Amino acid sequence: MELSGRGIARSVVRRANSFGATPISSRGVFNRAVGRLGDADGSGALHKAVGGKIVLVTGASSGIGRAAAVRMAAAGALVLVVARSEDQLAEVVEEVTEAGGLAVAYRCDLADLEQVDALVTKVLDAHGHVDILVNNAGMSIRRKVRHSQDRFQDFERPMQLNYFAAVRLTMGLLPTMVERESGQIINISSWAAMLHPARFSGYTASKAALEAWSDCVQGEVHDDGIVFTNVRMPLVRTPMITPTKLYSRMPALSMEQAATVVCDAAVSRSRRVTPLVAAWAAFAESISPSLGDAIRKNAI
Repeated sequence: MELSGRGIARSVVRRANSFGATPISSRGVFNRAVGRLGDADGSGALHKAVGGKIVLVTGASSGIGRAAAVRMAAAGALVLVVARSEDQLAEVVEEVTEAGGLAVAYRCDLADLEQVDALVTKVLDAHGHVDILVNNAGMSIRRKVRHSQDRFQDFERPMQLNYFAAVRLTMGLLPTMVERESGQIINISSWAAMLHPARFSGYTASKAALEAWSDCVQGEVHDDGIVFTNVRMPLVRTPMITPTKLYSRMPALSMEQAATVVCDAAVSRSRRVTPLVAAWAAFAESISPSLGDAIRKNAI
């Protein structure tokens, strides 16, 4: 029996899910995810996945992190929100509290590794453990390499926040997860780690590094009940993409849609969450690297 285009897509999704890789698209899979998560009152699969658990979300003062933190708190999680801005964190805690949820704010400049270590100490002293860590805080730089000749910080800064900070925080919280034989680390990565877009070399390298590190460590904790989930987020309408005028004409997720993807990752515990278009593009490039080069050349 022949399958229609929609039937083939559904078959791909089912097979990918069975192998620990959740494809995402802008329509069907998001609708499916919302159905799995349940209503906004916190019922359904999200409540089962995070209810009564301790979830730490970095970059939680705005954007994807804030939206995901609010959603998880509404589903019954105690959410530890981390960011640099005390004022914005206070707003998040107030929003969660008014909705009947629980949140605790921790101010931390994650680019400062000593502050990360202090954060780990405070969190473990106060709560004993973290069940789910969402490494969401990040930064992006769009600049040609020739314009960074005297700006090596264009590569150091994204690596410091997107990679070293996430690794340091994960390493601090991982031992208690291993001890409890339970835990999940959700890395908000990017489809750039697969597509390698021109002008984003520093940003892409930092995201790819975190994915590679996480995959290596996954092998070490495979039998300890811990899952590393790399969410290769497509474009999202956040302030981060505003400076790139080209993106204003491209399709992108809303922050609420992106938060749905993050929450769904907590439910599915998939190893990877990947946009279908990125997966197809990466496969095409694996067959013909010159095709990927042509796409990147014309994308700048």
